[in-house]
Amino acid sequence: MARSSVPSIVSAECLPRPVLPSTALVAAAPRAMVQPAGGGALITTQAELESYMLSGRETASGASVSPDAAMRTSVVYGSVRIISGAVANTPIQMKRRVDARTRSDAGDDPLARILCKPRKGRLTPSAFRRMLTAHLILRGNGYALIVRSMGRVIDLIPLHPDRMEVEQLDDLSLKYTYTRKNGRQIVIPQEDIFHLIGLTLDGYRGVTPITYAREAIGVALTTERHGASVFRNGASLGLHFSHPNKIGNEAKDHLKASLDDYRGAENAGKSIVTEEGMTISPIGMTAEDAQYIETRQFTRTELEMFLGVPGFMLGDTEKSTSWGTGLEQQGGSFRAYTLEDYYTAWEETIARDLIADDSDLFARFNRSAIVRADLKARWEAYVKGLQWGVFSPNEIRALEDENPREGGDIYYLPPNTAGKSDPSSDKEDGNEPPKAP
Repeated sequence: MARSSVPSIVSAECLPRPVLPSTALVAAAPRAMVQPAGGGALITTQAELESYMLSGRETASGASVSPDAAMRTSVVYGSVRIISGAVANTPIQMKRRVDARTRSDAGDDPLARILCKPRKGRLTPSAFRRMLTAHLILRGNGYALIVRSMGRVIDLIPLHPDRMEVEQLDDLSLKYTYTRKNGRQIVIPQEDIFHLIGLTLDGYRGVTPITYAREAIGVALTTERHGASVFRNGASLGLHFSHPNKIGNEAKDHLKASLDDYRGAENAGKSIVTEEGMTISPIGMTAEDAQYIETRQFTRTELEMFLGVPGFMLGDTEKSTSWGTGLEQQGGSFRAYTLEDYYTAWEETIARDLIADDSDLFARFNRSAIVRADLKARWEAYVKGLQWGVFSPNEIRALEDENPREGGDIYYLPPNTAGKSDPSSDKEDGNEPPKAP
């Protein structure tokens, strides 16, 4: 049987209208009315359908979780902002392999202008990397359409991962089906897709971290709603009113008016006037009794583990030694175990999707730029690089965006006899490097 060409998910406007018999009146079959704002959802992709269906299924905590809902929690939003911002702000450089030991700058290559230089009418390189990295964190995949001219890459257009479907064919090639906003589906060849993949279990699609963290995020959302409800109702979970006899209608009205005046965090601490000998006692648990603060703390720690961000970077300084014994070690662990994962994914995807197999080009993130904000650490590294002949003064000046100076292209000998051509010579050569502070 021939395979149907009708897409599995299409919008209503793509479906043919039924043809009524000539004897039928128009009033007998009214056309669909325009859905008012807030009265429904337009579903045009499989991902949108799954997200819409998921919103109707609650987690064990009672909250519905989607990537957009997850971003409303401070831990998820802060983690996405920190990771994507670090990737976006780290300079990416195009290099060319001259031989096995020599590399040269390839900033004049057309691909470098796409990845490193802002262009009119397009996202800046940092905004492009920030967007796709955020997609990678929340959806497990990041997509961009590759536009080529005469075999050269001339543009990268980001595509939303919720509108992309990936299928592995029998020959192990990939089929990318993208759904436009009008519901029309188009098939894009594999060679025209820039595809960032996170943690994957099938080899061609990244898993969505939010799916595995749904319960933890649901607890965070429910806890925040609980806190908001507590403050909205006057920071009290409830009161028990006791009357010695049957309360009268007039006393009931007065009590209701008094409670309405008391409700709200701005009215906390006000007194309530009781009627006819009525007594008041608290019921239920207070926020402290329910360990509200401890619950929020545990949820933050759990989400930090899912997303790979140290707690101190999110304002959580409790029990944060699992990343190291100090802030410096924790920051180094974040760069080694979290950022390096995203740097490598970008570099290898650029090499696979944008650069020919026989080319000597490659892209590299400048990891040293991460410590630019730490002036002391940066200059200590420069001094050691000079002492051991790793850098010349002009190379360091270039890293600091300074012009070269005359005589600055020399490399100092290491501060021991191993680097001298004549170790027995104690004669000063006037080429001493600066001393470490």
